[in-house]
Parts: sequence; structure tokens; C-alpha cells
Amino acid sequence: MERQEIIEGLVEILKTVRTIDPEKLKNITEETDFIADLNTPSTELINIAAKAEQKFDVEFEDDDIDDMGSKVKDIVDLVIKVKERA
Repeated sequence: MERQEIIEGLVEILKTVRTIDPEKLKNITEETDFIADLNTPSTELINIAAKAEQKFDVEFEDDDIDDMGSKVKDIVDLVIKVKERA
């Protein structure tokens, strides 16, 4: 699975989050920070991770979630890491 595919999937997920301004999703990059750039509440990151698990058919371990940063690339890296582990 390519990084860009994962980012596009994340954008689909983020469109369902009411607290995120859809306009801000148009220029998302791996460096986009969920908290600083998209004003996502930190508690919402858990829900985004759960939706990413469903969308990409992966299962994150608790340590993966604990170590996850707040940038788009952190979730992209995590999805790839879990896919490779499987």
C-alpha cells in the first residue's frame, strides 16, 4: 500500500470528524499536524486511529497508539508498520 493511498484514506476519515474544517483537508501533507494544523482535539485522535484500523484492515497494538505522534505521517508510518508485521 502506497503512502499516498493511506493519506487519501485518512482524508476520507477526517471528513467525518465534525471538529475538522473540511477546507483544511484540501492541502493535507504528511507534515500536517492533527492538533496544531487541523485543531483536532487530542481525544479525537483515538477515534481517528480506530477508524484507520477499520479502513486499512489493520490492528494497532496499545504501544503503537501510545507512541503515535500527532502528524499525518505518524499514522501513515504506523499503518505501513502494522501491514509489514502481519
